[in-house]
Amino acid sequence: MATFGDIGVAAGINILSAVVFLVAFAFLRLQPINDRVYFPKWYLMGLRGSPTHSGVYVSKFVNLDCRSYLRFLNWVPDALRMPEPELIGHAGLDSAVYLRIYLLGIKIFVPVALLAWAILVPVNWTNNTLAISEALDKLEYSDIDKLSISNIPYGSKRFWTHIVMAYTFTFWTCYTLRKEYAAVAAMRLQFLASERRRPDQFTVLVRNVPPDLDESVSESVEHFFLVNHPKHYLTHQVVINANKLAKLIKEKKSKQNWLDYYQLKYSRNQSRRPTAKTGFFGLWGEKVDAIDHQTSEIQRLSKAIDEERERVKTDPKCIMPAAFVSFKSRWGAAVCAQTQQSRNPTTWLTEWASEPRDIYWKNLAIPYVSLTVRRLLGIEKKAPFLKRVIELHFIKSFIQGFLPGIILKIFLLVLPSILMMMSKFEGFLSISSLERRSALRYYIFNFVNVFLVSVIAGTAFQQLNSFLHQSANEIPKTIGVAIPMKATFFITYIMIDGWAGVAGEILRLKPLIFFHLRNFFLVKTEKDREEAMDPGSIGFDTGEPRIQLYFLLGLVYAAVTPVLLPFILVFFVLAYVVFRHQIINVYNQQYESAAAFWPDVHGRIISALIFSQLILMGLLSTKGAAQSTPILIVLPVLTISFQRYCKARYEPAFVFYPLQEAMMRDTLERAREPNLNLKAYLQNAYVHPVFKNDEGDDDDFDDKYNEKLEEGVLVPTKRQSRRNTPAPSKTSSTSSQDCP
Repeated sequence: MATFGDIGVAAGINILSAVVFLVAFAFLRLQPINDRVYFPKWYLMGLRGSPTHSGVYVSKFVNLDCRSYLRFLNWVPDALRMPEPELIGHAGLDSAVYLRIYLLGIKIFVPVALLAWAILVPVNWTNNTLAISEALDKLEYSDIDKLSISNIPYGSKRFWTHIVMAYTFTFWTCYTLRKEYAAVAAMRLQFLASERRRPDQFTVLVRNVPPDLDESVSESVEHFFLVNHPKHYLTHQVVINANKLAKLIKEKKSKQNWLDYYQLKYSRNQSRRPTAKTGFFGLWGEKVDAIDHQTSEIQRLSKAIDEERERVKTDPKCIMPAAFVSFKSRWGAAVCAQTQQSRNPTTWLTEWASEPRDIYWKNLAIPYVSLTVRRLLGIEKKAPFLKRVIELHFIKSFIQGFLPGIILKIFLLVLPSILMMMSKFEGFLSISSLERRSALRYYIFNFVNVFLVSVIAGTAFQQLNSFLHQSANEIPKTIGVAIPMKATFFITYIMIDGWAGVAGEILRLKPLIFFHLRNFFLVKTEKDREEAMDPGSIGFDTGEPRIQLYFLLGLVYAAVTPVLLPFILVFFVLAYVVFRHQIINVYNQQYESAAAFWPDVHGRIISALIFSQLILMGLLSTKGAAQSTPILIVLPVLTISFQRYCKARYEPAFVFYPLQEAMMRDTLERAREPNLNLKAYLQNAYVHPVFKNDEGDDDDFDDKYNEKLEEGVLVPTKRQSRRNTPAPSKTSSTSSQDCP
């Protein structure tokens, strides 16, 4: 059992580690050679120049200004100085709201910690229950456990203090959550109203376009929207299955990078041409001239790319029954995205299109019907090997019950890749939705395997000696006493993950090493140097579940073992400062969802709150306070009612776009830019990236593919006479008389 001394040693080690990381960062960030590692966002924005381009030779790599080292901690006030409106303009609403999750933790747990330490800790400490249990039942405990509810005597009236505090903590948490939900919802609407023009504001994704023997997918889409949205339809872009072409282009880029590397290597030492093996990762196989081999591979891939491009042009199987449809106004897009388009609710399915950089293009090629099947298959279909490994008795016990904090942290670093792979397999269409889905799975894993199993299995293991010396009907009581004692495990985990781990995040050791390796071996131009930077992003799929684990621990142990709360507060404060710095100077967010993730954040905190109430209810029932159950059962009911209120009041702002807001923006835009050519702005916005970024090779394809979208030209259809006739296509099984 961990004692105050053990926790003190662990805290000292982790505080020292955090300080070392922070001091190392403060020193490394001042060196000109590391400038692109610690300030890449400013370079990507074109607002910062490399300091290595001026000064004497040594000063290009090392900061010789001694005065700057006296101000090495200036990054902390600098990170806090930027006001939130400016932060939103600088990094986007997603990043700003992500930081508010840490602020929410501070707002919730500062009053909770103060109340718990002022009231609950003295109530728990001034008892001798654990000492008596140690003498009679051989129950193991430490001085830390005397601060928990386990030290309250069986059936004591002191439990009413914990009940009152549970109500206080619940009301305060719900009050803070409601204020934050309202604030974020208002921020989202204001952001959408004030943001610059974006293609997704005018565009919807249409899926499950019904087949028509007389018309192509493109013709069907145009016909349908000319008939049903005649005053608002503008243009469309059908979805193409270009996954194979994208794979070939990616492979060619990789070969080109290797060719550049070998040519640079040869230019430095022309006495010997570089060689490579053709086998797996160059580990075995025939030894060949590396430059000639990569050149021939690039030629082969170029030919394959040309052939695949021709196939995409002509093969109808490459055209998916889906399209991005753009409208003349935001109002028209909002109406289409938020209404049912046909009598058959399974066809002509519309939803808001994600912004182009948020789209996960690979999954657009998945037929709509197969998506449901994919989402039912799960991990055992996609990664059956994982199930067999996890189900091994020893491995399962090792992972679930007895991993120390540092080993558990390493395992959790590998898990997100597996969860993201599962989400991609399920067919989600945007990067933001992939990350939200992975975040949900990661949170569930943390909840079950890190929290529940660690508490139950770990407690049973620690109290095994006690279990062997008492009757079976006494074991539940012993578990009820011992569960709060598991807080010491989570204290060590918080210090490793939340203190040293967050401090290690700002050091960016991996990007630092990789940047200098690339800069030394591969960089030849400024463009190469820019590509060598790895700014990263906030990583919602891993960051948010980690934050939620701390909310869970704080809410569960607030009324049970308050000693854990200060450790959680240190995490929230440190993480807020660190990630604010990273968002301002480092991270380059890949997409902007306008804080669409907030309902998930709110819902998971509510679930943690409800679970904490149930835990307290069950714990008190094992300690002779069963009469408190009717009083405590009110808390989950009130919390669920609160969640239903918030869902009805605030969640629509994250699901729908108010027509009033859409009309207001359209009116203002028409007044400011009466000659805006919206069609020219939208017509190529949703062309597959492989037709835009393949080094200019796709220009001919783009011209031919978008020829039909020229201003004033309509796609010819088989039903010319129906363009102005409100009649459905023959697949809808209705006649023209059915239409008004």
